[in-house]
Amino acid sequence: MPCSTCTVKWEKGFRTHGALFRSQIVTKQIGLAANADNQVAVCFEPDDLDAFMKGMESPATAEAMAFDGVQRETVKVFVLDKEFKV
Repeated sequence: MPCSTCTVKWEKGFRTHGALFRSQIVTKQIGLAANADNQVAVCFEPDDLDAFMKGMESPATAEAMAFDGVQRETVKVFVLDKEFKV
C-alpha cells in the first residue's frame, strides 16, 4: 500500500478515538502531521500528564492502535519539558 494511502487510512481511524483521548484527560486540540515516509507526528497537550501516560499503556489504547494499523513498538513518546522564547 502506498505511504500516502497508509497515512490517510491511519488518520481516518485516529479521528474516531475522541472518547478515548477525553478519557485520558486530553481536552485541547490535537496536532497531526504526516510525511512521505509514512511517519506520523501527533502533539497532545493533556491536562494531566501522569493520567495520559498511564492511558497510553491501557488495553483500550492498544486496541485503538491495532485498529489504526499502528505497531506499538514503532511509537515514540516525547515529553516536551523545555521552551525556547524568541
